[in-house]
Amino acid sequence: MNAREMTRRNVMRLTATGVLGAGLIARVDRVAAMQPTPARSRSIAGKLKTLPEHGSAASQLPRHYGGVDRPPMPTKLDMLPREWRARQTRKLFDTIAKHSVSAVLLRDPNNVTYYTGYSFSSTERPQSVFFNRDDEAPWYFHPMVDNDLIRDGWYGGGRMYFDFPHAAGGFPNDGKVVTGPAVDLLEFMLEGLHEKGVQGGRIGVDGELYPSELAKFHKILPGIAIVDITDDINDMRRVKTDEELALWSRAYVYGDQAHAFARDYLLTYGTDITDLEIKLATELWLQDKLFSELDLAGGLPNRGVGAIGEVEVRVGRVNAYPHPNQPYYARVRRGEPLQVVSYVFVGGCGGENYRMYQIADERGQFDAHGTRLWEVTRHCCDIQLAMQKEGAVCGDIAYAIHKFQVEAGMQDYIYHRPGHGQSTEGHSSPYIALGDRTVLKRNMIFSEEPGLYDPKNGIGYNWSDNIVTGVESGYRMSFTPYSRDWLFVNI
Repeated sequence: MNAREMTRRNVMRLTATGVLGAGLIARVDRVAAMQPTPARSRSIAGKLKTLPEHGSAASQLPRHYGGVDRPPMPTKLDMLPREWRARQTRKLFDTIAKHSVSAVLLRDPNNVTYYTGYSFSSTERPQSVFFNRDDEAPWYFHPMVDNDLIRDGWYGGGRMYFDFPHAAGGFPNDGKVVTGPAVDLLEFMLEGLHEKGVQGGRIGVDGELYPSELAKFHKILPGIAIVDITDDINDMRRVKTDEELALWSRAYVYGDQAHAFARDYLLTYGTDITDLEIKLATELWLQDKLFSELDLAGGLPNRGVGAIGEVEVRVGRVNAYPHPNQPYYARVRRGEPLQVVSYVFVGGCGGENYRMYQIADERGQFDAHGTRLWEVTRHCCDIQLAMQKEGAVCGDIAYAIHKFQVEAGMQDYIYHRPGHGQSTEGHSSPYIALGDRTVLKRNMIFSEEPGLYDPKNGIGYNWSDNIVTGVESGYRMSFTPYSRDWLFVNI
């Protein structure tokens, strides 16, 4: 199940159990009642649009686009066009020509989507895509369940099985109801490749094959050598194109707007609400805005693909753990940390955006120890920003950040590396980590996560953004502030 489906089911479940019930509805009703009559709406989404503003959106950083070491102007496109996929595919074949490879088989769903635009729910059903260098369109191996999605897209033929496990000749969709032993689907696919024909004497694959898999290749495609081109694909995908960066910029506009909404919601309702309510209200507002502004063509397939708008909020002790396994359900309380997270993607491009709040106690004071952790982690973000330029080494950036943390007396609170590479699937190589000696290239993207955690005192602080590797320094995709003015709040 993908993240978007999980979000939809969670909202349905929480609505049924009353979490999205009287409290939230009563609050948005009160807000709606304060608005002029034309602005009122009977829907929850409509009422959320009337939330009182506390200047959060207006106080975000000015948006400056274009030029060296700044985000590009956001695109108006919803997705990367087919021409971009074809160009990247040609570039891949140019890259792997050094291996004398003229045919490629992709089995990783993320690689399939990157090169073809075909996005699917990855389950136990195997799927793959094949190119000969001279093919005009990709060839697919797929189950019947996704047949319409594939044929509506960039389609150059393929071989289909009914479902997993597949019985020989069993295609109820053609009126052929057959039961029997399961077909070996790898061999079934290879037989299709044999029928289609393989250009040259080598196939590049995106991953190492098991000996049993290699034996099947050699049996059905005798004389064809297998070459692992994973490193070539990874090197290519790490460096983002101008078109990808423009979609990244568009995604972060929505992410920043979600942060402004969440902050206004927090300042409006204070300790009357839970972190879960902030999450659900902001996520509903965000998704309603995002999907309403995409061209979904009335529900036609392959429209709005790769668009995700999700929010997480956690308050209090759960922030003291890097990867909590506790539910995020606690009332907003004074004197505690609060984290707001947005995950927004448009056309598969985008990423994470975390901000750490300090909430004043009943006296209007901020916890000294928490403030110190907050200040150190924020400065670590700036260290990465300054150092993340082409020619720098991942491990050297990590060293500088961890060195600063240790010198600041934070060694007891360090739990993880400062950042990871960012691609359409989220975490990807290389990493801002002590053991990674990758030399950075311009337009590589990394998260910034120099978190510090104190389980004993129940506090922790972790930020994130997407930093793009620049010429003189990195640049952030988000314009949501990192300032005390924005993140130290009295409620």
